[in-house]
Amino acid sequence: MKEPDLQACLRGEPLAQKHFYERYKGKMFALCLRYADSREDAEDMLQEGFVKVFRDLHQYAATGNLEGWVRKVFVNTALQHLQKHRKHLIVVETEVHDIVEAPPSFADDEPPAKHIIRLLQQLPPGFRAVFNLYVLEGYSHPEIASILGISVGTSKSQLMRAKAYFRKLLENSLTT
Repeated sequence: MKEPDLQACLRGEPLAQKHFYERYKGKMFALCLRYADSREDAEDMLQEGFVKVFRDLHQYAATGNLEGWVRKVFVNTALQHLQKHRKHLIVVETEVHDIVEAPPSFADDEPPAKHIIRLLQQLPPGFRAVFNLYVLEGYSHPEIASILGISVGTSKSQLMRAKAYFRKLLENSLTT
C-alpha cells in the first residue's frame, strides 16, 4: 500500500480503510480458513483481525513489509481465536489411525486449493496450528513452542503427526 493510503488509514478515513480492506481481505481470509474449523469461524477471524489491524495500525513501524505485519496480526488473531474456543489447543493423544470420519472426496470441478483447505480444516486444532505455523508461516519449532506454550519436542512431534494425519486424509479423499 502506498504511503498516502496508509496515512489516510491512520487518520481513520473510511475510503482509505475500505481500500486497505479490499487489498488484503482475500489473502487474509485464505489464512483464516487454514486455521478455522469452518467458513463461519474464518469469517469471524477475518472480522476480528481487521478490527485489530485498524486499531493497532499506528504500531506499524514502516520498516518492514506492511503485508507481513498484517499477516502476523492475522496469525495471532487466528491462534487467539482457537485458544479462546478450546481449553487445550494441542491434542497429543490423536493418532493417524484414529481418523474415523471420511474426508470429503475431491470433486472434479473443485479447485485443488479449496480441497486442500477443507482437508486442513479436518486436522485436530493442535495439529493444524503447528502445521500452519511451521509449513505455511515458516516459524521454527522454538518459535512455535513459545507461541503455543508447549515444548520444542511437542512442537516437533505434533508436526510429524500432523503431516501423517494430513497425508492419510489426502489419500482417503483421493481414493473415495
